[in-house]
Amino acid sequence: MSASVLAKFAGLAEQRRVLLGGGRDPFGVVFEHALSATEAVVDGRKVTLFGSNNYLGLNHDPECLRAAAEAARSEGTGTTGSRIANGTYGLHAELEAELAAFFGRRSCMVFTTGYQANLGMLSVLAGKDDVLLLDADSHASIYDASRLSQAQVIRFRHNDPDDLDRRLRRIGEIPGSKLVVVEGIYSMLGDAAPLAEFVEVKRRAGAALLVDEAHSFGVLGEHGRGLAEAAGVEADVEFVVGTFSKSLGSIGGYCVSDAEGFDILRVACRPYMFTASAPPSVIASTRAALARIARDPGLRQRLWENARRFYGGLENTGFRLGPRVSPIVAARMPDVPTAVAFWNALLDRGIYVNLTLPPATPDGQPLLRCSVTASHEVAQIDAAVAGFAAVAAALRLSLAAPSPAAG
Repeated sequence: MSASVLAKFAGLAEQRRVLLGGGRDPFGVVFEHALSATEAVVDGRKVTLFGSNNYLGLNHDPECLRAAAEAARSEGTGTTGSRIANGTYGLHAELEAELAAFFGRRSCMVFTTGYQANLGMLSVLAGKDDVLLLDADSHASIYDASRLSQAQVIRFRHNDPDDLDRRLRRIGEIPGSKLVVVEGIYSMLGDAAPLAEFVEVKRRAGAALLVDEAHSFGVLGEHGRGLAEAAGVEADVEFVVGTFSKSLGSIGGYCVSDAEGFDILRVACRPYMFTASAPPSVIASTRAALARIARDPGLRQRLWENARRFYGGLENTGFRLGPRVSPIVAARMPDVPTAVAFWNALLDRGIYVNLTLPPATPDGQPLLRCSVTASHEVAQIDAAVAGFAAVAAALRLSLAAPSPAAG
């Protein structure tokens, strides 16, 4: 019986066997010990991490560690209940108030994961009589939410306001609501949405706009509120969703909004209602991280200095990267076997990055997806760039000649 149930995954299992033939399992790496925000132990030896989303390095911040430990001792290891039962502690309510204040919004809901924040908000905001308009490169959580919502789903071309405009005009006047969903920074190539242009389009159509700031919170904007702040359009974004698992260094998710009657969603949103709430230690460390972001803009400055150095180093070496400097730096590989071999060779040199393969990549081309943090040292960045160059030479990978301006 069990064999027949799993038979549908035979093709996927074969692809996995091919990957394992290259050496390690790229999707099963075990970090035996996390030493710091930028180093861990893999296979018994130290590696430098260029594959986490720990953009501000706060998962090892002393204040965050102290807050987590104190909350665990005083409040216990878990709530053992959902937010609408016994799972709302004072810490949860305080974090919601602090996030709302940070964004200058009236309301906030905190979820146990960022995935659930998208799943919950999109599925409750868009019902069967409504229309969801999604950027084609949207995160898996957004697509999964669209299925749960039962709304009509329309995809528009990635980062293309004109295509969104055409599709909105095509559906014309409908009885239900229209919700446009874009992301601040996209997780594969590190490109940002042309948010001001999207705002103009949605305003003409009378649609609402939800921006997933998962990878842009703490990264963009004068205060770190994300792309909406950086683009000067916060007042035109009805809903902002994000996660704690990137810049805040923990796990969880949130939605902030000025929408009238927002709190009714607490008893309408199933992923919020039927999931145990985040443990006190996580909420406490998240509050400490949020306070650090609010008072220390130097974190973002160091992050962007490091991002420019790493992006520039790989670009000067000849790698084809994403379209703009970003803390997400994706090196394009010509084919899957080369990408797997390159990933293994980097790890042999003590450099961990993410191997990303089709169909998860935007254009079907394999990527070595790297992430830079505010905690990386210059020496670590330069060593990683040198490692990329050495592996490319060893694999005889053809690279573009550096431009005169870059060199």
